[in-house]
Amino acid sequence: MNHEARASWLRIWGLPLGLLLLVALGPGCYYETNDDFVITLLLRGRTAAAPVANLHLYFHGWAWLLAALYQHWPAVPWYGLLLYALLYLSLVLLTAVLEALLRPHLGGRARTATLAGFLLLAGLEHAMWFNYVRVPLLLAGGAVLFAAQRVGGSRRSGGVLLLGAALFALAWAIRPSAAVLGLVVVAPAAAGLAGWRRGWLAVALAAGVALAGGGVLHLGRSPEAARYRQLDVLKSNVNDYQLYAPRPRTAPDSLGVRAVEQWVLGDSTLVNEALFARAFQLDPNFLRRTAPAKLQAAATQLLRNYFPLLLLHAWLAWVALAAWPLQKRRGWWVYVLGAGLLLIGLGVVLKLPPRLAGPLLTLLAVGHAAVVLQAPLPWPPRRHLGRRLGLGIALLVAGLYGYKVLHRSRVLAAEQARHTQQLTLLQQQLRGRPLVAVGLEEQFKSLSPFGQYVAEGGAPWLLLVGWNTLDPSQPRLRQQLTGTRSQPEALRRLAQRPEALLYLPPSGEAKAFGRYYLQHWVGVSWPSGRVVSLSPIHP
Repeated sequence: MNHEARASWLRIWGLPLGLLLLVALGPGCYYETNDDFVITLLLRGRTAAAPVANLHLYFHGWAWLLAALYQHWPAVPWYGLLLYALLYLSLVLLTAVLEALLRPHLGGRARTATLAGFLLLAGLEHAMWFNYVRVPLLLAGGAVLFAAQRVGGSRRSGGVLLLGAALFALAWAIRPSAAVLGLVVVAPAAAGLAGWRRGWLAVALAAGVALAGGGVLHLGRSPEAARYRQLDVLKSNVNDYQLYAPRPRTAPDSLGVRAVEQWVLGDSTLVNEALFARAFQLDPNFLRRTAPAKLQAAATQLLRNYFPLLLLHAWLAWVALAAWPLQKRRGWWVYVLGAGLLLIGLGVVLKLPPRLAGPLLTLLAVGHAAVVLQAPLPWPPRRHLGRRLGLGIALLVAGLYGYKVLHRSRVLAAEQARHTQQLTLLQQQLRGRPLVAVGLEEQFKSLSPFGQYVAEGGAPWLLLVGWNTLDPSQPRLRQQLTGTRSQPEALRRLAQRPEALLYLPPSGEAKAFGRYYLQHWVGVSWPSGRVVSLSPIHP
């Protein structure tokens, strides 16, 4: 291996590792939402009758591996270690693509500085403000781009394509829809990286993996898993995408609508497919009110959180417009307009939270660079003035972004400390006794992917709020705890057991609805001496 190859290898593997170590030792790592911690509780069997080895919608195959690892070595943060290893692999793939793109234009030191700056501005959020959805997006997009680029300059195209397909399969197994979205985002750039024929071969192979995997899942899906998937889509249309508006006509339907809006989804006597058909309709004001509000929220978030990447896109656009003749800009315009429409469509029709927006803009930036840097680029006039101006803008953006990162890390660290204390106090009061919880998932945000917050042993927790209440493991948990799969009957039996405790938040809509649901639908009044409600802690 010559000096240039060794330096390139160190950049590709060392810079992403340096970024992850910098984040871990500096601002820290935090969960963006409560989803990741909820998943770990299921995998460890803390909110289920046994460790859940099949999550049905996510982590296909991975769940079995993680559940087995937690059973043998429960003190090791396997979930965080696995997903951060895959995040590292994703960043390595994207760095490798950029390294090859920049090689004809920049020397070794300039490439190192450029790649380090890109990882800091585009990759830091993925490591600090973590959510599992980031991994399949980045890994799928990075795998397809890497395979397309390497197959264009390699004689061993078969091995490269198989490697890309295998990496895409790993991403798809975590969350299929996220991996497919990553494929769609990078497909045009991947096709251009290796020439249209070979590039589309890499894209088509990844698409084939997704289709084959989807077929296998569909054929092997049990009736309870099919119902879970259907209800998950229905509740997302209401709560996440705001496509449907409530129209209850009876008192039970009104209670069911409130249950859906509060994410109390596990009571099949209240929340079922018939409820969504009766009590919800397509929002008649979606185009007039909801869509403009969602568009404004998405645009505000993009400008506030991702101005470095937006400025990078603007610079690449300036290079393309200044360097290319008019007839060569058509493909570039198609790419830019397609990327913009994709972001707008996701923000308006579905949703565009940071765990989607960050990875999408990262992949779009690498794809945009591939589209621009692949073409011959005679630089525009006044080259040195442009470089000085660009350096000044880059330093200003880095300073603003650094301030934003420090502010976010302080807020998240304070929230993590508060939630850690809350969970510790709760378990001290429980002493291993059964717990029914309403609104406890609020304490799961901003926790560390590498922390240990829930002790092993003791009775499992029955959570009444969250998407996880739809998981097929929950009826089995109620069966184990009380001898019945019915949630109302299980709650009535638990209320009669002197050792069972009820958690309610100190205030808010979740507490009010939880009390109303238990008293007026389930028909129990939990003894006040067995109700746990933790006051806010301000460390």
